[in-house]
Amino acid sequence: MRAEALESYRALPLPDTTEEHWRFTDLKDFDPDSYGRGQTPAVRDTSAGMLELDVAGIATITESGVQIERAPEGVTFEPLTEEHERLYSLVGWDEKFAAHNAAVWKHGLLVVVPKGVELDKPLYVRVTNSSEDGSLFWRLLVVAEEDARFTLVEEVASTAADLRSYTNTAQEFFLEQGSKFEFVSIQNLSQETWHFASHHAQVGREAELDWIAGGFGSKKGKVRIQNDLAGEGATSRVTGAYFTDGDQHLDYDTFQEHIAPNTTSDFAFKGALRDTSTAVWRGMIRVEKDAQKTNAYQENRNLMLSPTTHAVPIPGLEILANDVRCTHGATVSRVDREELFYAMARGLSRGDAERLIVRGFFQDILDRIEFEAVRESLAAALEARIPQG
Repeated sequence: MRAEALESYRALPLPDTTEEHWRFTDLKDFDPDSYGRGQTPAVRDTSAGMLELDVAGIATITESGVQIERAPEGVTFEPLTEEHERLYSLVGWDEKFAAHNAAVWKHGLLVVVPKGVELDKPLYVRVTNSSEDGSLFWRLLVVAEEDARFTLVEEVASTAADLRSYTNTAQEFFLEQGSKFEFVSIQNLSQETWHFASHHAQVGREAELDWIAGGFGSKKGKVRIQNDLAGEGATSRVTGAYFTDGDQHLDYDTFQEHIAPNTTSDFAFKGALRDTSTAVWRGMIRVEKDAQKTNAYQENRNLMLSPTTHAVPIPGLEILANDVRCTHGATVSRVDREELFYAMARGLSRGDAERLIVRGFFQDILDRIEFEAVRESLAAALEARIPQG
């Protein structure tokens, strides 16, 4: 499989702007093969993360390997090996960066929560990128067996704000009948890091996936999120919040695939942009011909805090069934000058006024997050990106 994936990676060209899904994300300055040559082992990161949680299990992934610091009894929470039967079944090597991951990944985590098990505390994975000009590839494979219920938090960060590197992740999630899986993914890499991710979930009968994605760091790349509603009554909800500044360029590519009848999906992404940064969001809802009674929604809202930012929302629908409810919405707007003046006229600095407006803009997204510690941490991270004064 490694050889086949490597052959695919070498054969596939680097995506360029002539391809529809890469039209607004130019990779001409990026050479993935220039990273990781002779990189030194990662120094163990002792810095605090964005989230402070009371957890059931902790795993740390670095360029050096996977360290399991705590694992809950009765739950598989261990390094991933190539022998797992479901590996590559959702994220294979038919795309350039997925193929690169499949060909060279060394470190991964396997999480299996058995039938009927409910964890009252989350599992936590800290992914730390710490090698200058290095590369970090990792995989995550999660299986929620029938009627299992749990939360997994993944936090991805760099050890230095100016660290130059390349990260590539592939994640496969399998939700069996009646299970509920909440996945929280926070990306806070350095603004000199190229970041590519392929996330793919398969949601079974009456299962529920609740996904929270926070994007704050990285230089440029693409995050792909696909949810397959494969069993009748399956539900998925994805809540995304991002904040860009400087010359950052974030690109989210989401796909809601309704395969079975009576399924529901709800994707909502909001972002605030400053300076000369760019955010691209492309969303597609596809309803197969047998997926009657589908209920699907997607939206992307962008708040421009500087006139030189660039936001590109691209929603799409592909409906093959005739008894469905599918809607979408997308907006790009600037800060209301009257709101800003009103706040500043009452003694707030411009920075404090913008923080208040940003908090209000994101409030409905934050309200969708059930996990209080995550909700508060995301709100603080969003507000912290507004300069003082």
